[in-house]
Amino acid sequence: MKDERESIIPEEISQEDREKIREKIVDGDKKLKFYEKLRGTITKNVKTHGGKYGSMVAEYVMALPDFFILLIRLAMDSRVSKGQKFFLAGIIAYIMSPIDIIPDFIPVIGYVDDLVLVVYGLNLILNELSPAVLLDNWSGSQDVLGLMQNISETAEKFIDTKILKRIRTFLTGLRK
Repeated sequence: MKDERESIIPEEISQEDREKIREKIVDGDKKLKFYEKLRGTITKNVKTHGGKYGSMVAEYVMALPDFFILLIRLAMDSRVSKGQKFFLAGIIAYIMSPIDIIPDFIPVIGYVDDLVLVVYGLNLILNELSPAVLLDNWSGSQDVLGLMQNISETAEKFIDTKILKRIRTFLTGLRK
């Protein structure tokens, strides 16, 4: 019987790369069940309520669970300072909190503030960390640095400036 984790790895990936990916996939650890739940909720909401702009937003929003796991891994990485770990913990708490700038119960769009906050927060600490630390902890299928840049640029174009200001204010407060 094929390992459940194996089914999400594309078949065209070499065996060596499959092993590396398999090591990074969350294996159902109770502490990280939030990851699987969030991915399932996002997928369901995008399919059901995506509308005209759903596919445009979906690519970015579907990266949120990957970013969440990245935050968890960075918070456990010994190369990340205690101050940076505290900052990451604040971002993780925001994502898990039912109180958001844009409520999560709003299909698809409800996760945009979480995603933008994560990307802006990662950009802040990326200036202090080697990009290798970020790359070593990333298990998403896309180029994380390019994805972060695209999300930042898209946010600046399409998200209300008041929302972006609130996100930046929250992050600034965490950094103090």
